[in-house]
Amino acid sequence: IEQHRGHYLQPPSWQYPFGTDDLGRCIFSRLIYGTQISLLISVAVVGMTATIGTSIGLISGFAGGGIDEAIMRIVDILLAFPGLVLALVIAGLLGPGIFSVILALTIVGWTGYARVVRGCVLAEKERGFVEATRVLGGSKYYIMIRHIMPGVLAPVVVMAALGMGGTILSASALGFLGLGLQPPAPEWGSMLNGGRTFLQLAPYCMIFPGLAIMLTVLAFNLLGDGLRDIMDPWKNKRLEI
Repeated sequence: IEQHRGHYLQPPSWQYPFGTDDLGRCIFSRLIYGTQISLLISVAVVGMTATIGTSIGLISGFAGGGIDEAIMRIVDILLAFPGLVLALVIAGLLGPGIFSVILALTIVGWTGYARVVRGCVLAEKERGFVEATRVLGGSKYYIMIRHIMPGVLAPVVVMAALGMGGTILSASALGFLGLGLQPPAPEWGSMLNGGRTFLQLAPYCMIFPGLAIMLTVLAFNLLGDGLRDIMDPWKNKRLEI
């Protein structure tokens, strides 16, 4: 956040590799520090959404009946709204700040995990070893934790890796609209918004934050695709054949 008088809107140079913004602040150092903020938000949101969604999906799929019906109707209602629009409404009601962004994206994001995990549970609980454990007197809690949960972890891990990139993109969008961290915090979305005024005069103020967002999201998407290929048991069987 250090301002350098006389170095306003300087183009990229050896001293300032990505140039400076309208207050003479080094864009390169701000992008590096902003990485911590973006990753903190992403890890917090993905951790909470995966935990909440997995727990609710397990309960819904295993319990069935009225409980499953009630939970899935709530999920359907939340999925009926565009995720980013709903996050905008929630963050707007809570006010700008990192807590508002994390809470808004968590409320929006857990539904996807719940629906995927529920589908996996419905398939897993019909398998023979689950029926055998039930016949031998295994409790519902033991069956759900010991036998069903390991079968749903693989898709959850893949969704979490893919969700990291999506969360960074959504958090940057909220920051761009002024609902994320407030200046002078170097958050990527707010940096994009700050450079918008100087797009023609100093386009690098937007280009470099945009590239940081794009490359980070791309990296997590490639990681998710790789984990999906590694953890797909059907692919391994096809390769053996």
